[in-house]
Amino acid sequence: MSDPTTTTMTLDDLRRILSESAGSEGGQLDGDILDTAFTELGYDSLALLETSAVIQREYGVEVPDKVATPRELLDSVNGSLPAAG
Repeated sequence: MSDPTTTTMTLDDLRRILSESAGSEGGQLDGDILDTAFTELGYDSLALLETSAVIQREYGVEVPDKVATPRELLDSVNGSLPAAG
């Protein structure tokens, strides 16, 4: 679980959450996946809904319905997190 003072969600954080949310059925998360569509990575809408629920619980922000890539998701989450201070 993320530290409440965390102000950035990393790609490694997202990889962990995707793996936990999709279980052993999940897609490939190795390498440069930032601009690869979630569908190409093997994640369907149900896996992304679960991922969004975990992100909301751990980071306290909502993920928009229309994020297509890990980069879009990370930009959205990190743009919604409170600034350090």
